[in-house]
Order: sequence, then structure tokens, then C-alpha cells
Amino acid sequence: MKPARFDYRRPDTIENALRLIADRGRDAAILAGGQSLVPMLNLRLAKPSLLIDIKRLSALDQIKIERDRLVIGALTRHADVMRSEIVKSRLPLLTDALQHVAHPAIRNRGTFGGSLALADPAAELPACAVCLDAEIVAASVRGERNIPANEFFTGLYATTLVEDEIISRVEIPLPVNPWVCLFDEAARRHGDFAVAGLALAVRVEQRSIRDCRVVFCGVESAPRRMSEAEACLVGVDRHLFASAARAARNALLGELMALGSGEYPSAYRVHLACILLERAMTRLERMTDGAR
Repeated sequence: MKPARFDYRRPDTIENALRLIADRGRDAAILAGGQSLVPMLNLRLAKPSLLIDIKRLSALDQIKIERDRLVIGALTRHADVMRSEIVKSRLPLLTDALQHVAHPAIRNRGTFGGSLALADPAAELPACAVCLDAEIVAASVRGERNIPANEFFTGLYATTLVEDEIISRVEIPLPVNPWVCLFDEAARRHGDFAVAGLALAVRVEQRSIRDCRVVFCGVESAPRRMSEAEACLVGVDRHLFASAARAARNALLGELMALGSGEYPSAYRVHLACILLERAMTRLERMTDGAR
């Protein structure tokens, strides 16, 4: 297959890129890593009149700490985030989740911002962004705006980005209190799209859970926090993690609005989500065994 005919521009500054996007609007497509866009072009599922290649915008390719936040540029490759010692030491949930993202060839080209902008419900990084309380910074010729991750994803491949905006970076608060983060996933084969995945962040103090965030990927049309399941876990002593997980499982049965298909019915996805949460709580109990 070959893509439909399009014009091609490769701006060398963010300002030029944003001006092109503003001028062409819906007729333009943004090329970053290209791991999702190029197949869509070749299958003619996407037919932009203009392709704007932003790979030269080095200012969007960075990992750094600014004050109390980890900043990841939109063009940072999955592989670079996965190998980053800063990420591994400060936000290991991302390191763990990225091991489940496709295969090395994809991770070497795919970008952090591109995954968030696509908003694939099976993608790992959107769930992690919500779990880590990240803010997604959108840029346009009108300036920048910070969008909380839990407000950014609105549905199946849908976000709050408007047509003249691109993601410039993601800002993630660095945890001050002792948080434990876990990622787990069920897929047919390693690297396949997640049938169900779990991003879990728990703050354990004085042998009990003081705060937690439970977010799934691959289950619903967009990632969101499971507030009813979280309420079953907060305040629970570590010796009662197993029973709390069972209560949270029951909450999930009523809280999840799972996608369904002939291959993976919605009830099956909910079942997997419950198993992932129970398994994560078992791991958490072992990890905090002996904690004061």
C-alpha cells in the first residue's frame, strides 16, 4: 500500500511548526515517531494534505528535573525513557510499563508524546500518566496550557487537544512521600496490545495504605482512576491487603465500563482487571513485609 499524495514540511523551530499547524488545521498530520501514523497513511486510513515532520525539534527531546517535577519532552523516544537512570530512580512505574510496550524496534522510534496524543485505550503510557498525576503541556500559536492527565483522555482515541495544538512535554510531580508503584499487564504475547493492564501507585505509611491510585489500560475506552476500588484500599493495614483486594475486586465489578469484542468480551476484560489488582496487592504485601 502507498499513502495518498501529500505535501511535506520539516520545520526547524517550534514556532514554525506551530504556525504550519495553525495554518492548515485538520488538513495537517504531525509526524513524530511515526509508529502509528505511517501505517495509517499506507492503509489510507489517514489522508492529510500536509505532513509536518517535527523530528528536528530537539527542544522537545529531553528528560530533566525542574524543581519538584520530572519533565519529559514529547519527542523523547520510549527507549530513552526506559533507559533513563533519572526515570528509573524517581518514577520506576514508567520504566516497568515501557518494558511492555511493543518491541525494541518500535520503542526505538516511538515517542512519549505520540503515545499520549494517539490515546490508544490499550497503550500503557496514558494509564501511567493518569496514575502519576501528570500534566500534559499543549502548545499552539496562542501559547501553552497545562492539562491534567485525568482530564486529557476523553474516549476512544480522543483527547482534549484542539486541532492547532501539539504536546510539547509532560510534567510529572516527583513523589515526596514514600510511594510504591507497580505495573502489570495481560496480553496474548509479550509486546502485543494489552487486553488489560494495571498501573498502581500506593503510599504506605505506618504499615497501612494512606493513599492509592488504580488505573487500567486496555479495559475501558480511556484511562481513569477507579475511585470506588481505591476507597476499598485506603486505610487498610498491610496484613489485610488480601481481604482489601477482594473488596476492591467487588467494587471493580460495578465500576468498570469495559470494552467488548468477539475475541475479548467485556466480562473477560473485567475478570483480568480484577486478577491484576489482586496480584498487585499480593506483591505489595510482600514488598512491604517488615515495613514500619
